[in-house]
Amino acid sequence: MDIMANRMDRLYFKYKKEFDNKAVSVLESGWYILGKEVENFEKEWANFVGTKYCVGLASGLDALWIAFRMLNIGKGDEVIVSANAYIACVMGITINGATPIFVEPDIYNNIDALRIEEKITEKTKAILAVHLFGQSCDMDRIMELAQKYKLKVVEDCAQSHGSHWRDKVVGSIGDIGCFSFYPSKGCGAFGDGGCITTNDERIFNDCRVFRNYGSEKRYYNKVVGTNSRLDEIQAGLLSVKLKHIDTINEERCKIAAIYNDRINNKLIKKPQIRENADSTWHQYVVHVVENKRNDLMNHLKNNGINTIIHYPIPPHLAEAYKYLGYKKGDFKIAENYANEVLSLPMYNGMTNEELVYVIDKINEFI
Repeated sequence: MDIMANRMDRLYFKYKKEFDNKAVSVLESGWYILGKEVENFEKEWANFVGTKYCVGLASGLDALWIAFRMLNIGKGDEVIVSANAYIACVMGITINGATPIFVEPDIYNNIDALRIEEKITEKTKAILAVHLFGQSCDMDRIMELAQKYKLKVVEDCAQSHGSHWRDKVVGSIGDIGCFSFYPSKGCGAFGDGGCITTNDERIFNDCRVFRNYGSEKRYYNKVVGTNSRLDEIQAGLLSVKLKHIDTINEERCKIAAIYNDRINNKLIKKPQIRENADSTWHQYVVHVVENKRNDLMNHLKNNGINTIIHYPIPPHLAEAYKYLGYKKGDFKIAENYANEVLSLPMYNGMTNEELVYVIDKINEFI
C-alpha cells in the first residue's frame, strides 16, 4: 500500500461536477480579475467567519504582511509570535521592517499565552496569534493582554478554517484575521490565494485599495500599493468548496477521532485539545519521544506510508533570520518540538483501510 501524507484529488473528484461547472462558467464569462466571483466569495467568507468584511488576496503570506501594513506596524516596532510558527508568519512581520519577539509554545503546539506578558515592552505593537494545526490559541488571555497594553491582535488562521474559540470562529476575534487558501488548507483553492477578515471599515477600505496597486479607481493611485488579488476562477472554486466546508471538516474530525482512539504506542504523544477550543485537524501532529522520530518515519516509509515534519527548523534558527542573533538553545521548547513533531497522513477521502493500515504500522513500531 502507498499512502500519501496529504492528497487533494479525492476531494476534487467528490465534487467534480460542481468544480468543473464553476470553472467553465468563469472562463466563459470573459471576466477574470476582481469581478462578481471575488465579490461574492468575500461576502460568503465574511459570513462564514462572522466578520463584517473580507478582502480577497493573492496568498496567505500577502494577507499577513498587508495586515501589519494596514495597522501601520513597521520599523522600530515589535510583534510577539510563537517560536514554533511557520516561517511565513515571521515574514509577515519582518517584510514591514518590524521585529519578531518569540514566545515558547504550550502543550497544544500554540503560543503559550502565559509567557506573553513578560515579553511586552514599550516597542510592542501587536500579538500574532497563530492557530497552528487547526486549533485556536488561548484567545481569552491574548485579548486581555491586548486590551491591557493597547496592542493590536492579528490572527493567522491559515490552518484553522472554521475552528472555534468558545462560540466564535477564529479570524473574527482579533483586529484582523489572515487566511491562506493554499490547496492543502481546509478550504483550499486550486492554486494560491488568501484573504483578510475584519470588522474595521477603515482597514477593509484601505486594504481593497492597497491590493490593487493602491488604486481606488482605474489609473488613479491613492497610495503606493501592491498587486495581490484573488482571481475570479479561484474565488469561484472556493465558493463551491465553502458550501461543503462543514462536511469537509467533519470528515477530518472523524479521522482524527479514530487516530486518537486506536493509536497505542508509548513512544507517541497524541495531540491534545484545549478547553474552550475545537480543531478542524488541518494536520494530525504527534510528538515522537526518546529521539525515535526518524526511526518511526523510516519504518512507516518502508511500509509505504509518507509523513511530513511541521516544522523541522524553528524560525529563530533559520538562515534567513540569522541577523536576529539567536542561537540554538534560546527557545528550547520550540527546538524540542522541531525534533519531535510528525504529521501523520490526514486528508479528505482517506479510506478506512488506509487509516487502519497506518495505525497498525504505528502500533507495531518498537
